[in-house]
Amino acid sequence: MAKRFEQTTGPTQRQQRVAELIRHALAEVLSRGDIQDDALTRHVITIPEVRMSPDLKLATAYVMPLGGKDEDAVIRALEKNKKVLRQEVARRVNLKFAPDLRFRRDETFDEAARIDALLRSDKVRKDTGPEADDSPNDE
Repeated sequence: MAKRFEQTTGPTQRQQRVAELIRHALAEVLSRGDIQDDALTRHVITIPEVRMSPDLKLATAYVMPLGGKDEDAVIRALEKNKKVLRQEVARRVNLKFAPDLRFRRDETFDEAARIDALLRSDKVRKDTGPEADDSPNDE
């Protein structure tokens, strides 16, 4: 008998909606400076994505300080202040349970830079050069 709640595709609409609410709540707390920590007050922190577990009890926030400086110090400061952040998120987002928070370094900028470097490489430029534009489908 197949499991009824098996998740083989991406996140559900509910997971996405809750993740976005938590992302906004975290961004608001950090932008207002409600957390008194030197590492957090010295940096502007972006939160491009939050992912929720299927049971909505764990939120993984992907963070990046503006400019990419002191990433480790910022993540350590967020982990250190996790309890206060969780309380603030619970106060701002109306959920049955306040999710546990995890903070991870956002690697999408690194991935984008890697893809950009690949596209600018000589090997790829040769394949996409002017002679590649003379394909028979252009007619």
